[in-house]
Amino acid sequence: MKNKFLIIFLVSLILSGCVGVSSKGIFGTGVSVAFDPRFVGTQVDDSIMQKSLSARVLLMDKKYLLTVKTKVLDGRIFLTGKVDNPEEKLKLTKLAWETDGARSVRNDIKIKEEFNFKQSAKDILITSQLRTAMIFNKKIKATNYQIDTYKKKIYVYGIALTSEEKEEVISEAKEILDVENVIASILLVESLRIQKD
Repeated sequence: MKNKFLIIFLVSLILSGCVGVSSKGIFGTGVSVAFDPRFVGTQVDDSIMQKSLSARVLLMDKKYLLTVKTKVLDGRIFLTGKVDNPEEKLKLTKLAWETDGARSVRNDIKIKEEFNFKQSAKDILITSQLRTAMIFNKKIKATNYQIDTYKKKIYVYGIALTSEEKEEVISEAKEILDVENVIASILLVESLRIQKD
């Protein structure tokens, strides 16, 4: 019995090292590799683009490490965060378009305003509520989505297996108290370049 447990433990350890549970943990904001409907090659391409873009953004200015987030899905680049002025926003957009393999760029970066603790706390609460609702909704693969909230506006990025799942995610987001707008950048599996068999 002890040997059987040890073998199962070692096999799961090896497999988790190869595949991983998720890019940011079980309930994190990354897309779960196990549930990701993209072909493995597409996932690798997106990961390479993501790392390349993140490195170039960081080289542009180290302050962007904390203020700007990038996400790549099927060659489509999504930018969120806050910058000091419109010129920085334009530079980041140009940098994203210059990334090898970029199919499109969606820039949802906002211009910074004076820090508002109450607003920031509310945004964090909204994100947490939506993440929890998605985890408990059996019609949604919550690990396939990333959520950002800024000034009561929810930005949802991810891959839906069906159009019903996409609508379910948007519906859950709209039901959160105090949400002013839901901006969904959700790709359907059928619209991906290459899918898993």
